[in-house]
Amino acid sequence: MNLRQELLKIGDFARLADTNLRTLRYYEEMGLITPATRSQGGFRYYRQTDINRVQMIRDLQELGLPLERIRDLIRSRQEGEARDRFLERVRQALDEQDRLLAERMRSLEEQRRKVASAMHKISECRNCQLSPLADNNFCEPCARTGEHLPEHLSALFQ
Repeated sequence: MNLRQELLKIGDFARLADTNLRTLRYYEEMGLITPATRSQGGFRYYRQTDINRVQMIRDLQELGLPLERIRDLIRSRQEGEARDRFLERVRQALDEQDRLLAERMRSLEEQRRKVASAMHKISECRNCQLSPLADNNFCEPCARTGEHLPEHLSALFQ
């Protein structure tokens, strides 16, 4: 089988990676990805597995990591680099990704707690005859309990 047949032209690769040509070229400039080969005409060709790298870059960006740090984490194996050193760098990259995911999960859980608190309070509001209006400071604080409204509910009552 011809190696070229197994490779993806940049346009097909961008579509499969759910990105665009400009982003791929920028990633290449930054040293985040490298085409597997180029044609004599200069066309870029990528391996199917390079999609995994693009997806990881996107995942790490969503976690708040700058592209420069992502480049450091996922850089390709250095020529002549000892196997143990390479594996240690890979482990460190995965550890950092795991740490960022754990932070994101804590943040999402906190948001869920706020939503649950607002949902609980809104169920109490069904028994109240007041409507949140400017005249009653949008029910802040609650006329029945005197307590401040949960953040997410207060945000929606204004």
